[in-house]
Amino acid sequence: MQTIEYNKHLMVPSKVICVGRNYVEHIKELNNETPDTMVLFNKPNSAITHTLNYIQEDCRFEGEICFLIKNREIEGIGFGLDLTKAGIQNKLKEKGLPWERAKGFDGSAVLSSFVKFQGDIQTIEMKLFINGRLAQHATYDLMIYKPDKILSEIQTFMTLEDGDIIMSGTPKGVATYKRDDVFLAVIYVGGKIVIKEEFIVG
Repeated sequence: MQTIEYNKHLMVPSKVICVGRNYVEHIKELNNETPDTMVLFNKPNSAITHTLNYIQEDCRFEGEICFLIKNREIEGIGFGLDLTKAGIQNKLKEKGLPWERAKGFDGSAVLSSFVKFQGDIQTIEMKLFINGRLAQHATYDLMIYKPDKILSEIQTFMTLEDGDIIMSGTPKGVATYKRDDVFLAVIYVGGKIVIKEEFIVG
């Protein structure tokens, strides 16, 4: 089973629950319809990795603020990349089919280490730099569905186990990437850096 690091200890998430279309500008950039209910999908434990690998030419990165669950509450915070095989996903969307082939493949959930969440959740912020350039920027205010709402919605139909990860959606700026690209992810709470992690594409 794949693990994540939380406060320098290892935990085994049973699943990664992802929120789709949670930022207005991201919806616009992919020409998607704005949903009238929360879009949720899962990645299995086998999707989790700590290394960012080149997958294929049309594979997109989607940087996200992530939350670790304990006792069915938000316990930790970290960063994640939701990797997406764009061509496959587009075909699945056209046919109204599930996204697992495009979203749930091995290595598709690239996760940082996690730290205990402390502070005002309304001050969370994420910046993703690629080769020194700001590629994505997410804040609490830009989210359509806020973390507490995401948590409560998931639990209306699914049990959250200790160590499970919620990926809260990606802001605008998704794109493909290539080998040797350098990703630098920074998560802030209250203006202070709580996570800073680099990924070099292999």
